[in-house]
Amino acid sequence: MKQYLYITVFLFSILGFSQNMALFEQGNTFYNEGKYQDAIKKYEAILETDEHSAELYFNLGNAHYKLNHIAPSVYYYEKALQLKPNDSEIKNNLNFAKNMTLDAIDVIPEVGMSKVLNNVSGVLSFDVWAIIAICFVVLSVVLFINYIMSEGTKTKRFSFTFGFACLFLMLGSLVSAFHKYNLDKADNPAIVFTQESKVKSEPNLRSEEAFRLHEGTKVQVLDTVENWKKIKLTDGKMGWIPSNDIKLLNRF
Repeated sequence: MKQYLYITVFLFSILGFSQNMALFEQGNTFYNEGKYQDAIKKYEAILETDEHSAELYFNLGNAHYKLNHIAPSVYYYEKALQLKPNDSEIKNNLNFAKNMTLDAIDVIPEVGMSKVLNNVSGVLSFDVWAIIAICFVVLSVVLFINYIMSEGTKTKRFSFTFGFACLFLMLGSLVSAFHKYNLDKADNPAIVFTQESKVKSEPNLRSEEAFRLHEGTKVQVLDTVENWKKIKLTDGKMGWIPSNDIKLLNRF
């Protein structure tokens, strides 16, 4: 009975993949013909099947960019960049889309140990840092066993020295792993989707207006209170924005 179930699931997966490929090709055809809205409908039909890829988001961003849809083009380029963070073409098109935004927000530069730790931790993912830490633990244990079992002075000195070096490297890897985990957990970006949004000092309409943001601007979401999101900009400004005015990037 299980075999029939597996075969059925497999066949439906193949069928769904074929349908999505057909939709993708149709979307590309519409895009090349300059029918950008029709292309968007085909690409969005793929998203409705929970199919996600950097290529799909990139093409959606391109189609919206051609229609001068600022927020959606920035949003989909950012989504593509999440799946392919080192893709130069995505980064280039994202910069073009950002040039259409109205808000010019400064970036507070990182300094000191915080900058060094962020740069080092950001090189690898949490999982990779954790694996490296485990490898250093195993290596240090092997070296210390070799230190105990060996009789030669040079071998003992080598095992002892590099055993402690592996322990220090293990601690460094653990620090990087947990720092990367905290960075990823705190990273909750969103894109402003309304043409203009009034950011308040408190999460209610009666509070004082702190500043205004326009479509396409990227923000970090810090907290949620009912229908309000607490946001932070790269220049350090913070405030509360209606939840419907932004679209979170980390949701797939």
